[in-house]
Amino acid sequence: QVQLVESGGGLVQAGGSLKLSCKLSGSTFSIRTMSWYREAPGKQRELVASSNYGGMTNYPDSVKGRFTISRDNAQRTVYLQMNNMKSEDTGVYFCYVRGYVGGIRDGEFWGQGTQVTVSS
Repeated sequence: QVQLVESGGGLVQAGGSLKLSCKLSGSTFSIRTMSWYREAPGKQRELVASSNYGGMTNYPDSVKGRFTISRDNAQRTVYLQMNNMKSEDTGVYFCYVRGYVGGIRDGEFWGQGTQVTVSS
């Protein structure tokens, strides 16, 4: 059974930092993409950082220069370092994995989400 377990969310003041972690467990052959999304109240889920197996990363302008995604393929873990946080970063953050996982050649999996709240 494939599971994504996130940790590291919480309450932080504006200008502060948080680091999220997401560990993948279960049968894994290869991980192509590991990403973080967030869902703010009343808004659609949006991508905040993505990393492919080759090491290329992608960020929207809203977090570029403040957020950094990294991954440890051996540990099957992806991280999101968030610095200089703003109130608009508040939301539920979800980990996403795509690859040959759980016996599915092109499987997509989501974590349960972790709450991040930035107070101004």
